[in-house]
Amino acid sequence: MDPSLRELYQEVILDHSRHPRHFGPLDHATHKAEGYNPLCGDRVTVMLALDQDGRVADLKFEGRGCAISQASASMMTEMLAGRTLPEAQKLMDGFLHLVKGEDTKDLAADDREHLDVMAGISEFPMRVKCATLAWHTFKNALDEGKIEGASSSEAIGYKKGGAA
Repeated sequence: MDPSLRELYQEVILDHSRHPRHFGPLDHATHKAEGYNPLCGDRVTVMLALDQDGRVADLKFEGRGCAISQASASMMTEMLAGRTLPEAQKLMDGFLHLVKGEDTKDLAADDREHLDVMAGISEFPMRVKCATLAWHTFKNALDEGKIEGASSSEAIGYKKGGAA
């Protein structure tokens, strides 16, 4: 990788880590899960609200951890908000392949462009878990984190990035 490109990617990661997007509680969440990486102590809670059409109407995270885990969570929330569940799954699969250094041909070009900042993680196997923690926690929230009594109708009126 070109040294100037690597430097730019590091700046993007640091920016997301220092100024995370979509950080904080999500009062109208329909799904929630917590993730923990015991190897380094990273912790993340992912909260999301699905609308009646099965779209990620809103998505936030809370937690503490290294720059890579925080930046990855921040980037994830930016990229998954507004997507359908199949679109979110495809993006998540592509990201997981990317940080493991595997083929990402199924990843859309514009998504690949945004996620390329994390491609260098594959060179550091111990950091892959840091980068994937929020993404796995998002999946766990969908699979096992339905909040009792929460309704997707509560998410209506919320658009990508917050209240309508």
